[in-house]
Amino acid sequence: MATSAAAVTKNLAKKAPAGIVSDPIADMLTRVRNANSARHPEVRVPASKLKLEMARVLKDEGYIAGYEIESDGTAQSMRIIFKSRPDRTRVISGVKRISRPGLRVYARKTEIPRVLGGLGIAILSTAEGVMSGRQALRQGLGGEVLCYVW
Repeated sequence: MATSAAAVTKNLAKKAPAGIVSDPIADMLTRVRNANSARHPEVRVPASKLKLEMARVLKDEGYIAGYEIESDGTAQSMRIIFKSRPDRTRVISGVKRISRPGLRVYARKTEIPRVLGGLGIAILSTAEGVMSGRQALRQGLGGEVLCYVW
């Protein structure tokens, strides 16, 4: 009996508690992808500095209409407002996480990827901050390739 109780306790210890995410950027991108495909007007994600910078890049590049920070006591959340075209199709067609905790992907300034032949953007984390691939190419910077958006 003691061995089965120990096995159950051992199995429970392996599970992460609810609400803790191992890759918060992937969680944000998945929420954006799911809400966008379900045609929601907006989506809420937990806020962090990196996620705010990614949302700023998406707004600057014209993929989202805007974002706002909302404080719920101790936790902050970010509301991302989607943009749609006049024919009611969404501006964001797809989102893909590239660099992840298990396999980081870096690009030199000469190897910055082009997404869909220039129709999409790559979001990079550089020494000068988070920026799009085009902006990093203009400034001659390389860095970690966070995601592709098209």
